[in-house]
Amino acid sequence: MLTGAFYRGALGKGLFLGALAGVLWVASRRYGGAPPSLIDWQRVHDAALNVSDREGEVDLVLWPSKAELTHRYQSMVRQSEKVIGDYVGQWLPERQNSTYVFDRKEWVEANLANFRLLFEPLERINREALGDGTVGSYLLGSLNQLVLSGELGLLVGFLSRRVLGQYDLALLGREPITNGRLYFVEPNIARLQERLSLDPREFRLWIALHETTHAYEFEGHRWLRDHMNGLLGRYFDSLTEDIVGLRRRRGGLMDLAERVGSNLFRSGHALELVMNGRQREIFRQLQALMCLLEGYSNHVMDQVGQSLLVSYPTMKARFEDRLRHKSLGERIFAKLTGLDVKLEQYALGERFVDEVVRQRGISYANRAWTSPWHLPALDEIRQPARWIERIA
Repeated sequence: MLTGAFYRGALGKGLFLGALAGVLWVASRRYGGAPPSLIDWQRVHDAALNVSDREGEVDLVLWPSKAELTHRYQSMVRQSEKVIGDYVGQWLPERQNSTYVFDRKEWVEANLANFRLLFEPLERINREALGDGTVGSYLLGSLNQLVLSGELGLLVGFLSRRVLGQYDLALLGREPITNGRLYFVEPNIARLQERLSLDPREFRLWIALHETTHAYEFEGHRWLRDHMNGLLGRYFDSLTEDIVGLRRRRGGLMDLAERVGSNLFRSGHALELVMNGRQREIFRQLQALMCLLEGYSNHVMDQVGQSLLVSYPTMKARFEDRLRHKSLGERIFAKLTGLDVKLEQYALGERFVDEVVRQRGISYANRAWTSPWHLPALDEIRQPARWIERIA
């Protein structure tokens, strides 16, 4: 029995070593085709719709037709434009009608087009990284594609069930943008409004206030979209140089491990662990900008909402209670996907804008939209007095 076990172990080791030698030989062979793309968009689409339609929930609508829904949201956006202008002291340029009411499937398909644009720089990085043409590179690329496509599909599907409203700026798009598009995902809005027992029209107007404020931010200050695109472009350029450089250098993996070690005690977020100094600087600028965008929009939504909406105190209390009592699964998912960064942006940004307005008024807070120099840095977001002093 012991002898049989020995031979079976030796045979197993021999088969394993033989298979490993075969894999290494195959991996070193040249492969004539192009490397696989980073993302299989059809797989993302199918996975997202599968998650989006989980449990076969019926879309809830409170009005008789999509045309009627769209008309009502358009009216709320026009009302929002006026009251936002009255509060902030600056009015939006005249906008084309760009308000859309979506179900979850329509939201998924509209956003996948934007995701493809955002992933184009990463696709270039992928082609550089897998450019040696070996079968090993092809197999690695195929595995990456399978995993990333599945993860992205899961994330988009998850978001499609939770997003209420969206201001779509089409970042990194090649065409000039005069005004963005406002999306309202009615099934999610109707479901949450029923769950929290909120006034149907006032809840929708509250959401319209938030998204229309984003239109004010970007369309009232045309330089802002170009600035944000510039930050994204520089980040992707740095990422490309970094990945290609690490791959070509001997000991690239060791360099990366050392970087992670040195970042452990100076990174503000887990996403920064693998970043070099330049990437971390740009990432923090983007973080600060997103904090300002979301915080300013929340501030305006709340300040205007207090005087405009009768049910505002009840609505805000129930909405915030829902955010505080997320399930363990939702909290873990947010951490794994980086959505917790987005939630942090809302909280930090709103505290910053509230404090600036409390000390100096909304006209002083509006100075942030004057130029890139006037934008707060991340440490100023956390300590508003520093920004107030610098701008003064």
